[in-house]
Amino acid sequence: MPARTALEALTMRPGRFLRSVWPWRSGAYLAGGALVGCVTLGPAVLLADRGPTPSAVLAVLAAALVVLVGGVALAGLERRRLRLVDRDPIDDPHRPLDGRGWRQQLSVRLREDVTRREIVYAVVSSTLLGWMDAVVLLCVVWAPVTFLLAPIREPEHAGWQQLIVTVTGAALLACAPYPVTAWAGARAAMARAILGPRATDDLGERLVEVTRSRARLVDAFEIERRRIERDLHDGAQQRLVALTMQLGLARLEVSPDSPVDEPLAKAHDLAKQALTELRELIRGVHPQVLTGRGLAAAVQDVAGRSPVPVDVDIRLSGRLPTSIEVTAYFVVVEALANLAKHSGATRAAVTASMVDGRLVLRVRDDGIGGADPAAGTGLAGLADRVAAVDGTVALSSPAGGPTVLQVEFAGEPFAARPARDGSARGGPVREGSTSTAGG
Repeated sequence: MPARTALEALTMRPGRFLRSVWPWRSGAYLAGGALVGCVTLGPAVLLADRGPTPSAVLAVLAAALVVLVGGVALAGLERRRLRLVDRDPIDDPHRPLDGRGWRQQLSVRLREDVTRREIVYAVVSSTLLGWMDAVVLLCVVWAPVTFLLAPIREPEHAGWQQLIVTVTGAALLACAPYPVTAWAGARAAMARAILGPRATDDLGERLVEVTRSRARLVDAFEIERRRIERDLHDGAQQRLVALTMQLGLARLEVSPDSPVDEPLAKAHDLAKQALTELRELIRGVHPQVLTGRGLAAAVQDVAGRSPVPVDVDIRLSGRLPTSIEVTAYFVVVEALANLAKHSGATRAAVTASMVDGRLVLRVRDDGIGGADPAAGTGLAGLADRVAAVDGTVALSSPAGGPTVLQVEFAGEPFAARPARDGSARGGPVREGSTSTAGG
């Protein structure tokens, strides 16, 4: 299998390696790096030779400015130069900037992690790696060539000593491809590690997109729930209401002694039970009170149907985003269902308020405690529902109670909407110290 990098070429047989193009490609790669190092090498030599004179300091500052400003361009050039010693190209990790002005392009580039890495690489390449490239080329190429040319430059010193120098120069020149290729391969590996795309380059962007897509899924799911609720309310429920009324009218037309009276009565009762169950189903899909009157009224409604007395204290200055209201409502529904089934509580309390732009919702009961999310009580699903809108769940349930479930919906400040029934006008909505018990 042919070598794809300079480092892989070093494992070839000596004769094959020396006849290959890898030593020449490696030498060309290092020569280009040495030229890049000359951008700062010249001003540095000038500063060392003349001292901190104005012209020398100005030359150093100019070179530094060129390196910093041209860092992105230098990195792009380096990605192309790497093809000399690495046949696998490096993809440009920068995001496309089509259709944007230069100010927007500059702002996007400066925020990218790869841009900072490119500037660091430009500084290191021009102040260290480029100089090392020049040193390697001088040591492994210039020195052997100097030895070989010694008889030509100094013919008067011909003799056995000159022969030894010539043979030494030939031997060093024959070995030169190895250190040149080794350093070129190592330098290319460092450049690839710094300039190559990383899995975390667009991690922030991916997280933002995942968050947005999750929010879109939540919104789409809620829209579908409301559509199902509306279809059930306007379709099946209305037909059941009409059926119940027709059965009731039919019973009025039939005498109690008639043999059809008892079947009619059973059918009437079954229709009323089906209507009740359908209404409960509709309320579970999406309660109308939540859409029309907001979170406070919806929680008050579900608390009134709880078998455990519930105190409700919700203080909001207006309506919240739909996804937050729906999630908070179903948190209360699930929490009250759990405490009714498992807690042995005699009383519960639901409170909600805005704290620093966040909705803080608490459900507390005086039960036996010991609630475990891993026990299949619905708390894990509740946490998943809250996480879908960037919320957090905290549970405190020591043995012996009490149990406190706290949910916070963090993120951007909520844009309050006026409640449709006007309950948010003239001050906060408060269902305070209200005891309700379902029956």
